Amino acid sequence: MRKFFEIGGLIAAAVLIVFGAIAITMGVNGRHTVNNSLQNEYIVGSPDMTPSAIRAEAQKSGVASSVKEWPTKSVANQKIDTGAKARLMAQYMRIHTLEATHGFTYAQMGIWTAKPGTPKSQLLPGGGTDNAEFAAIDPTTKQPVQNSARQIWVTETALTTALNTSYMADQLGLFGIVVGIALLLTGFGFAILAIGGALRNPQTALSFVRRANLKAPAVPVA
Repeated sequence: MRKFFEIGGLIAAAVLIVFGAIAITMGVNGRHTVNNSLQNEYIVGSPDMTPSAIRAEAQKSGVASSVKEWPTKSVANQKIDTGAKARLMAQYMRIHTLEATHGFTYAQMGIWTAKPGTPKSQLLPGGGTDNAEFAAIDPTTKQPVQNSARQIWVTETALTTALNTSYMADQLGLFGIVVGIALLLTGFGFAILAIGGALRNPQTALSFVRRANLKAPAVPVA
């Protein structure tokens, strides 16, 4: 029976080691792919992308109160080629977008550019209107004019989502590497225990229970 357990332990160790090696390989490849993809985009941080510069810029623009998360590291004049830098770039881009829209988000602005004289009740806090009746009309197309400030958020959301996805993929790759290392260590541990004959040792963790039972006084029988 012990021989069966030893063989089972070795098989389990081999499976864990193989899965660990695969997990590490996939994690490394995943991070490498993310970094290569970012490098191919040739993204470079602007000179104001430092924590102090962006905060001062936001305060000057009057949108500091609208910023919920401030970047903690600089990517100024740096090539964005890692998931961590991509995440920072997305944070800086959001602040730039808030500056361009005077602190209002996509949902706070109307779909259309409001025409002069639009009642206040038809205006959204960030400007514009959702009521096509009060929208400015393009003289060429005769269609309501899109709120250009709102369109800035469409572009910003698309770009920052891609950057944040790169960050998420990078972190998942790192997680795969950590899990792979844990599986390797566990597999080697099983192998050492099985090869070292740990199962052949007659002593067990509960051996003190048996000793206690042996020392218990016999109950007299009438």
